[in-house]
Amino acid sequence: MIHAYNLLDFCLEMACRIDEARQPLSRKVPIASSKINPYRMVIVARLVILAVFLRYRLLNPVHDALGLWLTSVICEIWFAVSWILDQFPKWFPIDRETYLDRLSLRYEREGEPNMLAPVDVFVSTVDPMKEPPLVTSNTVLSILAMDYPVEKISCYVSDDGASMLTFDSLAETAEFARKWVPYCKKFSIEPRAPEMYFTLKIDYLKDKVQPTFVKERRAMKREYEEFKVRINALVAKASKVPLEGWIMPDGTPWPGNNTKDHPGMIQVFLGSNGGFDVEGNELPRLVYVSRQKRPGFQHHKKAGAMNALVRVAGVLTNAPFMLNLDCDHYVNNSKAVREAMCFLMDPQIGKKVCYVQFPQRFDGLDGIQGPVYVGTGCVFKRQALYGYEPPKGPKRPKMISCGCCPCFGRPRKSKHESNGDIAGGAEGDKEPLMSEMNFEQKFGQSSIFVTSTLMEDGGVPPSSSPAVLLKEAIHVISCGYEDKTEWGTELGWIYGSITEDILTGFKMHCRGWRSIYCMPKRAAFKGSAPINLSDRLNQVLRWALGSVEIFFSRHSPLWYGYKGGKLKWLGRFAYVNTTIYPFTSIPLLAYCILPAICLLTDKFIMPPVSILLHLFHIKYRSEMEWSDIEEWWRNEQFWVIGGISAHLFAVVQGLLKILAGIDTNFTVTSKSTDDDDFGELYAFKWTTLLIPPTTVLIINIVGVVAGISDAINNGYQSWGPLFGKLFFSFWVIVHLYPFLKGLMGRQNRTPTIVVIWSILLASIFSLLWVRIDPFVMKSKGPDTSMCGINC
Repeated sequence: MIHAYNLLDFCLEMACRIDEARQPLSRKVPIASSKINPYRMVIVARLVILAVFLRYRLLNPVHDALGLWLTSVICEIWFAVSWILDQFPKWFPIDRETYLDRLSLRYEREGEPNMLAPVDVFVSTVDPMKEPPLVTSNTVLSILAMDYPVEKISCYVSDDGASMLTFDSLAETAEFARKWVPYCKKFSIEPRAPEMYFTLKIDYLKDKVQPTFVKERRAMKREYEEFKVRINALVAKASKVPLEGWIMPDGTPWPGNNTKDHPGMIQVFLGSNGGFDVEGNELPRLVYVSRQKRPGFQHHKKAGAMNALVRVAGVLTNAPFMLNLDCDHYVNNSKAVREAMCFLMDPQIGKKVCYVQFPQRFDGLDGIQGPVYVGTGCVFKRQALYGYEPPKGPKRPKMISCGCCPCFGRPRKSKHESNGDIAGGAEGDKEPLMSEMNFEQKFGQSSIFVTSTLMEDGGVPPSSSPAVLLKEAIHVISCGYEDKTEWGTELGWIYGSITEDILTGFKMHCRGWRSIYCMPKRAAFKGSAPINLSDRLNQVLRWALGSVEIFFSRHSPLWYGYKGGKLKWLGRFAYVNTTIYPFTSIPLLAYCILPAICLLTDKFIMPPVSILLHLFHIKYRSEMEWSDIEEWWRNEQFWVIGGISAHLFAVVQGLLKILAGIDTNFTVTSKSTDDDDFGELYAFKWTTLLIPPTTVLIINIVGVVAGISDAINNGYQSWGPLFGKLFFSFWVIVHLYPFLKGLMGRQNRTPTIVVIWSILLASIFSLLWVRIDPFVMKSKGPDTSMCGINC
């Protein structure tokens, strides 16, 4: 009886496990109405207020200042439309929950081969002097140590600067990985980037039960410090380039000495011979890639480098999914890829998902058609990048061939067989056929790579040797490979904008794919974003310029993608907002100058109410928490600062580039600050971007001084209107406070630009002061020219 009960319990347990494995791998978590409804009520209330005040403005023009009134009305309408485009796509935010245990039960059954899908990880870097090799090494180490089957992970590092420093650093990283990876997996540490792991102020003994942990941690920390010393020595050596160029250890010149003219280079550091750790276990594959560069070819910057990685990985490993990371974004959650697989490998929803985006810099738009792709921390489905539609649309074409090449599709049928098929039933195979030539026109002239595009589940042709694959990988990263193909137009990362990420995701959504916003409790990836104001502004300038380029391109969401109706309207609103937001800089600049004009001309125009509502704007984040006051205020400040600087220059630069073909660049010089309070936030370097906000700041200060002086001169009756004008002017000044603090910061030497602008603005101030002349009493009386001094 005991044995029977044990057998029954075992059968019940197995039945429960089988039933659990059949359950969905993720689910939507309903958001409580008590959390989302207040946010929606705020949106509706603001919409009503905007409508009421717009009606009031239109029915009450200011006849003695029609120019200022018209400017205010235009700003009101623009800010209202911009706000609607920003808020309405966020009307249906949702949360999601993943089940990692179900993923393991379904695809990692004991005693059976691991069925988790392989993943190719892409890391891109260009200049090791601006992107430190130690940072890139930490990113690579965190990838190699991920909690995922080692035979399923391949890491490709794109060195678009063909730097020997990056190459040597990766060689050192591969050696250190032999010790670091087994240590991470043995003790299940988080995060698995050594620099962050050893510098975090946390209780590293928490949940650790192995007696040897402390001893091994100390030994590993010493190993990492020695590794850092070796990397630093490479950096110091690379700071002085020899006249004859770099020489490799075998005595041959480094092929990338000329960064603009060099052959394609591929080096497999791990994953082939010697790809084992110190304990004899297999390590993930690590591959160095530097695509060919030749003068006269358009290389398309990061987008071109990413497409080269797609083709190299398609030839060497051809994983069905790809994760792309910037070189400064390390894996903070070792189970991040498993989180993504809960969506991509889910039998119910996975077939229609083109990518899973992890959080970076946007609120959740997952309730529409999915979040926008933001350039990093994203797991792609390879077939979606190849331009195919989701399964509901037309099936992927099958290629036919003459039968002479075993790598290509099925052999061409004879006329008799074809007639037999037709006679046998017209409802049989309706899939469109595509010839070998058509495939090469689409994907390029590489039979091995073209074959890989038809393998939906990934893998490489079993008959191909590693040497043949490596030779073909070199071929697909040559300069002319993309000529007369669809790369960059319909396939891979899309060309035509600095922000290739938005354009690439937009094309996928237009084909009917959907994306998923995945936000695990432990952040999946973390990176070193620019902290000081100047670096942030230059980064925002690049993003804004890319949006302007998309707005004027054929891929503008205003007119692209209507065929088939596969892009939802709220999703289109979200994409339209990503392309028109830089143009808000023009009415914003007008608004910031408007208070000063009112103070200097003794006129009063009510500023746009839509922008004033930003004072009461409660930002509702996707994790369903109300933003704290400090974060809210910083966002408000940077919204104004970035709007009248980076966004304004992006519009000007975009128009010059589109209309006149002029490409301008903004140079950066150094300026430091020793301020303790938010010193890194308010520290800035002097750039052209700082001229508009500095000018606006001083003009408003001049207006405040002039307005107060005029009120003192004219008596108490003029103080009432003055307070309204001062309120709006102070609103501008406090938002530009970081500039004022930067100008007044302690420094050893005042930059020349400060001296020049100080003299120029002081001259403007003096002219305005003389014109206003507040020290002369303005009184009405008889005309002395008629009656002389005795009247």
